[in-house]
Amino acid sequence: MKAVGYKESLPINEAESLMNIELPQPKATGRDILVKVNAIAVNPVDYKIRTRMSAEEGEYKVLGWDAVGEVFEKGDQVSKFEIGDKVYYAGALARQGSNAEYQLVDERIVGFKPKSLSDVEAAALPLTTITAYELLFEHLAIKQQEAGSNAKSNEVILVVGAAGGVGSILIQLAKAITGATVIATASRESSQAWVKELGADYVVDHTKPLKPQIVALNIGSVTHVASLNGTGSYFDSYIELLVPFGKIALIDDPSESLDVMKLKLKSLSLHIEFMFARAMFDASDIEEQSHLLNKVADLIDKGCVKTTVGKSLGTINAENLKLAHKELEAGNSIGKIVLEGF
Repeated sequence: MKAVGYKESLPINEAESLMNIELPQPKATGRDILVKVNAIAVNPVDYKIRTRMSAEEGEYKVLGWDAVGEVFEKGDQVSKFEIGDKVYYAGALARQGSNAEYQLVDERIVGFKPKSLSDVEAAALPLTTITAYELLFEHLAIKQQEAGSNAKSNEVILVVGAAGGVGSILIQLAKAITGATVIATASRESSQAWVKELGADYVVDHTKPLKPQIVALNIGSVTHVASLNGTGSYFDSYIELLVPFGKIALIDDPSESLDVMKLKLKSLSLHIEFMFARAMFDASDIEEQSHLLNKVADLIDKGCVKTTVGKSLGTINAENLKLAHKELEAGNSIGKIVLEGF
């Protein structure tokens, strides 16, 4: 089968940083399904793994943690899917990825593709959807309500780094199934327009001090923070802004250590979201990822949430994937980068 992989961790400008390769087609056993991959999205985790982890001796490493495709083969313990089902998923960190014509994935972390979306539109969603959903409802414990309800709660969530992939779906989920007020941060005009379009109630500029801007909104205190990047830079501001017993959830990797004892005076809590944890440790509730993907697919098909595609770079090959990695490493992307077909 066709795939894109590498052997050594190399800068993206190097010829062998990503290569077009041929690999044997895997076989599905147990609870695995073999998916014929139709479309993928590229995430920051792709280049982070590429720059930090070489392949096993004599092997190729295949990246990719967002995919849409069809069930081509299933293991003898599979109960959720049939051959031909259209699915979407984010895969598992420790397994070969979706930058290949066929991929093995545990059925318990797979959802049915939203019927109203094309393959590329759906490919933009799984990893960021899982991350945003777990952050909002498991870590921050934001109250859920029925889609379409106009009820407002007293929750005020600050979303820092809101224009990226996770922020783009998190804002929509918060607006669709919570009563929280959403303050998004964005600095560029295009980013500000994007988060407003997705439903942010207010937008502030994260290149300027946050507190004066938020106080000027006159909407009350922040109760929750979704810190999607720059946590080290904004940590003290979060503590200053949050109400007692407020919550912070982060997804990035601060370069400096956080002084968590600063949280004590307000009895704040700090949470770290890592969407691969359930699959990595075969958690007892691993199927929650399948359930949430199906729930969000339903919200999409009802028109409550839309795809977060920012740009399509064409077919799945080494040249186009290198372009995607370069753009993500530069940190300037809005929405998700997707590719389709081999």
